[in-house]
Amino acid sequence: MQYPARLAALLAAMFALIPCAQAATPITFGLDWVAEPEYGGYYQALATGIYKKYGLDVKIVEGGPEVNNAELLIAGRLTFDITSNAFLALDFAQQDIPFVAVAAGFQKDPDALIAHPGMGNDSFAALKGKPIAVSSDTRASWWNYLKAKYGYSDSQLRPYGFSLTPFFTNPHDIQEAYVTDEPYLVHKQTGKWPVVLMLSDSGFDGYASLIATSDELVKTDPGLVQRFIDASTLGWYSYLYGNPAPAFAAIEKANPDMTPGLMRYGYAQIKQRGIVDSGDTKTLGIYAMTNARWAAFFNQMVAAGLYDKSMDYRAGYTLQFVDHGFGLAK
Repeated sequence: MQYPARLAALLAAMFALIPCAQAATPITFGLDWVAEPEYGGYYQALATGIYKKYGLDVKIVEGGPEVNNAELLIAGRLTFDITSNAFLALDFAQQDIPFVAVAAGFQKDPDALIAHPGMGNDSFAALKGKPIAVSSDTRASWWNYLKAKYGYSDSQLRPYGFSLTPFFTNPHDIQEAYVTDEPYLVHKQTGKWPVVLMLSDSGFDGYASLIATSDELVKTDPGLVQRFIDASTLGWYSYLYGNPAPAFAAIEKANPDMTPGLMRYGYAQIKQRGIVDSGDTKTLGIYAMTNARWAAFFNQMVAAGLYDKSMDYRAGYTLQFVDHGFGLAK
């Protein structure tokens, strides 16, 4: 059978094993940005009824530049949230915050720097000493990795306002971006593809788009956590290897600014770059995490001066709900 056919058979078999729920458990799930193809697996699970079949009544709450869903999670207003990167999980451990990453949505971090072609800015090393616009969150996280690896300095930093206007008006502009979004918008506006330097291509070893929840929920209702992870896993397999149209429609409804062209571009980048499904996921299943990779990331960040080597970084995550091979087409 082809993968879509095997997927359909797998979904049917798994749903047959799920006992009918008396009443769906309400779940409030916070994104770290507005609705986009990068969250397609969740919208697919919602739109196709996968969450419902797992006895979950899921409400997806969008994020954005004015929304801090991490704070909402800590305040108890969200059941789960998207924790943008592995730094936040280590911060849970460092600051003794009772929350934990339970799954890694992205095996490769889609964060990137973009630059104009033909300006000599074709590698991370070439950007040393040049002005770069990044957000305040980035300054506190992966910018420090670039400083340690490439000799960047804070004197290069420029403000980043979540806008491409400076890029369109200044041929020397370099700014942070997401590989699934800004390159398409630049090409649409200028007719040229920008230089795209994806963070993970530099050797950066952190997971991204992790699912986080409270230590209390992990302890008191691990079955609920597992159901949410499993249902979301099936949503991702359906989205990536089945028909993504239900997710596209749900995303467009939630975010009318998401054009069909940008949707298709983002979706293609997720698949082509193996952002969700690559590496360990091929044997362990989507959302895979390993102690070895967490250790490698932690050691990278210790070398960058972000964490003390004596810190118990493992307190920021758990492998309890992943690495079971769930959803893999046999």
